This record gives sequence, structure tokens and C-alpha cells, in this order.
Amino acid sequence: MADDYLERIGKLIRDARQHRGWTQAQLAEALGTSQSAVNRVERGNQNISLEMIARIGEALDSEIVSLGYAGPMHLRVVGGRRLSGAIDVKTSKNACVALLCASLLNKGRTVLRRVARIEEVYRLLEVLNSIGVRTRWINSGVDLEIVPPAEPVLEAIDADAARRTRSIIMFLGPLLHRLDAFKLPYAGGCDLGTRTIEPHMIALRRFGLDITATEGLYHARVDRSVVPARPIVLTERGDTVTENALLAAARHDGTTVIRNASSNYMVQDLCFFLEELGVRVDGIGTTTLTVHGVPTIDTDVDYSPSEDPVEAMSLLAAAVVTESELTIRRVPIEFLEIELAVLEEMGLDHDRTAEYPADNGRTRLIDLTVRPSKLEAPIDKIHPMPFPGLNIDNVPFFAAIAAAAQGQTLIHDWVYDNRAIYLTDLNRLGGRLQLLDPHRVLVEGPTRWRAAEMMCPPALRPAVVVLLAMMAAEGTSVLRNVYVINRGYEELAERLNSVGAQIEIFRDI
Repeated sequence: MADDYLERIGKLIRDARQHRGWTQAQLAEALGTSQSAVNRVERGNQNISLEMIARIGEALDSEIVSLGYAGPMHLRVVGGRRLSGAIDVKTSKNACVALLCASLLNKGRTVLRRVARIEEVYRLLEVLNSIGVRTRWINSGVDLEIVPPAEPVLEAIDADAARRTRSIIMFLGPLLHRLDAFKLPYAGGCDLGTRTIEPHMIALRRFGLDITATEGLYHARVDRSVVPARPIVLTERGDTVTENALLAAARHDGTTVIRNASSNYMVQDLCFFLEELGVRVDGIGTTTLTVHGVPTIDTDVDYSPSEDPVEAMSLLAAAVVTESELTIRRVPIEFLEIELAVLEEMGLDHDRTAEYPADNGRTRLIDLTVRPSKLEAPIDKIHPMPFPGLNIDNVPFFAAIAAAAQGQTLIHDWVYDNRAIYLTDLNRLGGRLQLLDPHRVLVEGPTRWRAAEMMCPPALRPAVVVLLAMMAAEGTSVLRNVYVINRGYEELAERLNSVGAQIEIFRDI
């Protein structure tokens, strides 16, 4: 292998390690080697086998190279181009993964319309297929048909796919009704710091589920004599925690009250789907949900998940940072109202149509036209809150927007341990972001963006924010290893190109 390839691979490994927040010693420990060996590899002074590269990629959860199929995907971005025209918002990633998990409740056939074709969905489908669920794309690959087995075979679970998605944790609620004992691999997903599953356990113990964790597996046992005798109070108003409690309550033969529940978009979509299965849910859109469960669900169901408010925010931010006029169609306005209110105060010039219903008949949509605007930094800090507050996943996009505004903006991302740190990657593109602590970043604008080549952050929304900044930067930028973006967005580069961006997908190893 030529020396220049060793140096390039070493740089990719070093960037992936640094984005993971690991030292050379930590990577060496994971590989069972020495720190000096890792140092030589990163400097391109060590011959390295494909097997070792694959091991390093697995340890860092980063596709340095891929064996047996095309290598990691990169994006080459020619920036400084204005966007124009109209673009539709795709269905919600987080709703789709919740509905895939919820399909395990049903003995009948489930059809989900316009499912997001993203890596997170593909990983869940691999897991479902491995335990005996039959799935197929129908209607020219637009919709997804799901047919469950008589009994899922958990012993055959695809552990590699399961470990690459945190959504696997939402198998707990449905499976506790079907199996007295089972194992699930540890949950993965974005690298956003420590995220305890204890709130899930507190809720699910009320249904008799007991979990112990050993050697990379959750060992689950169900005591059928335990049922919720009083309302379940969630210790955090989390989306997946609420969804797991709903999934457990759906087949509990009785009434379950869930308090301090999330009322966010994906939770509402799940509630609408459960009602299609014959489960009555009172209080949808509030923090108290009353679930009238049914012990057996065996029905053919056809459901259309609603559009993704976080993707809508991504497209809105793309228009702002590129100073473009862009129409974003099918925006779920109920879940973007606070963001738009903040942007209006900052000076955003935009129009919106009258509301119309989504395909599920329940979610309210609008078409939103954004125009080039002279933005001023907001007086108050930007910080997330549970719905109906500013969406947690939309906070990173305000880093790029604030960088386009006049003045200083304080962003307080209190939910995650690491995400604010990843936002400082914008500094490599000309941004002026000062990290005050692991949760707070001060953004100074306006920004003269400049092109750069860099590794994709290992967290979904910060990765997209970096891509948007590259679109605004004059010149050619390269964003390497964009698997994390493909986890949450369907054909994002191609769709942005359709409204005037110039983004090339390529692979170099």
C-alpha cells in the first residue's frame, strides 16, 4: 500500500477518533494494542491490514472503509450558490422508527405509507427480518408492508444492526407482551454523551419487566402478575420513554394513565397509529395520556406517518444560510411554531399558506416560503424545551442561523452532553463560536464562510449543520463519511441539488 494511502487512512482514523472524543490510549485499549502503535497508524508510519481498519471502524462506529461493498460515502460541496424553487418535507424519521417498533404489537398486516428510506429504518428492518418479521417495499418502493411471525425468534437477532440504532430500545414495550424472557443488544445511535435508559426501566417495571445488563446485552424477564395499579409518572418527559410506555400499555388488558408524557410529533403519530389498531388513547397532545389497552391486536392496518418538523427546520436553515428564496412544502406547523416565532423576532422574511391536513388526517401542514433576510441576534438565549417548546433536535440549526445574524447569540443545549461541542466544528468553516461549557456555545455573526475539508461529526443534526455551512461557503468543501446524515435524511444531497445546490456524492476507498 502506497505511503500516501497510509497517511490518508491515518488521517481518517485520527479524525474519527477525535470526533468520538477518544484519546489514542482509549482506542488502543479497545483494539488490544499499544498507544504507540495507534500513534504510528495515525501518522501513516504503520502498515495496516484491511481487517485492522475494519476493527478500528467498528470501535469508533465510523466506516473508515467497508469490506465487501462500496466504501464510506463523502460529499463534495460547491458552495456560494443560491437555492430556489420548492421542496417537499419527507415523512418523520422518528415517527417511522416508532411505528416499525409498534408493528410488533400487531398480529395482522401493517402498511406504512411513504416511509423514510434512511439508514435508521434500514437497520430496524434488518433487525425485524432477523427475528422472523417479513417486510417488503411496495408501490414502487414508496410504502412498506410488514407481516409479523407467529412468534419472534429473538435468538436469531441481528446484533450488529441492533447496536447501530438506539431505536432498538423501543422493542421492549411490544416484546414484553409476547415473550416471558428475551435478550436485546445494547442500544447505539448518535454519540451524544451518556444517555441512561433508567427512565424506560422505571416505566416498564410497572408492567412486570425486569432488566439486567451483562456482556453487551439487556436480559429481560417479565412477571405477568405485575400490572400498573396507579398512574405511571415518567421521570423524564422523553419521547422514546413515552413511546415505550405507550407500547407496553397498548396490550395491557386495562386502563393505563401515563403522566409527564411527551406530546411531541412522533408520540402523537404513534398514538394515532395505536388508535388505528383499536387502542383508545385519550389526551393526545397533552402530558397526560390515558390508554385503554386490548390484550390481542390482530388487524390489517394502513397508516400514513406525518411529515418531519426537524427536516423542515433543516430546509429552512438551508435557505437562511445561503440567503435564498425557497418554498418548503408540507411543513407540520404545530411543531415549528416556536422556532418561527423566534425567527420572526430575528427578522425572518417569510410567508405561509393556510393550514391543510396531512395524510393521517390529524397533523396540520402549511407551505412556507422563506426569503433572504437581514437577521439580528435574538435578545434571549436559544434553548430547547419539551413540546410545545423549541424542539430539542432543532437547536443545532440555530447555530448556523445565528452565525448569519448580526450580533451574539447564546445557545444552551442542556439536554445532551456533547452536542454543543460538535457545533464548534463550524469554526473550521469560518464561524466564530466560543464553547463556554459542554452545554453552552456563544455564536458571533455575521459569518464569512470559507470552504474546508473535514470529517462528519458523529451526531446527526450537527452533521447537517456543517453541510449547510459548506453550502454557504464560497469554494469547494468536502465532508467525509456522512453515514450519520443518511441515518436521518433520505437522499438529502440529491434533493438539495434539485433546488440549486451543487453537492457531489463520492467514495475514495
